[in-house]
Amino acid sequence: MARVIHFEIPVDDPDRALAFYRDVFGREIAGWGGPADYWLATTGAEDEPGINGALTPRSETSAWLHVGVDSVDEAIGRIGAAGGAAITQKMPIPGVGYPAYCRDTEGNALGVYEDDPSAA
Repeated sequence: MARVIHFEIPVDDPDRALAFYRDVFGREIAGWGGPADYWLATTGAEDEPGINGALTPRSETSAWLHVGVDSVDEAIGRIGAAGGAAITQKMPIPGVGYPAYCRDTEGNALGVYEDDPSAA
């Protein structure tokens, strides 16, 4: 099965979107330096599991991603404070963890996920 190796998030207002992802998830985001508007998002150390991605000017496509967090409740609070909104409340997946679905400042849907094998 193919593995996800990169993500792109379409944005209408790059400054607002960059601030949102920095403030909510502590991401390092910087301009690509190439001929097109494209901002690389580093999500962790290279020796850790996960993927890096980018923010790009909106086109006809949309994106969906899930972000691992220590606490879904805290993430939902940060998302709201940064101008996003919760779509769902935290819900258990028994024996797995807790997801919730939200929207960022650009209207994109995203999931936040808290790993917890004791979820019931």
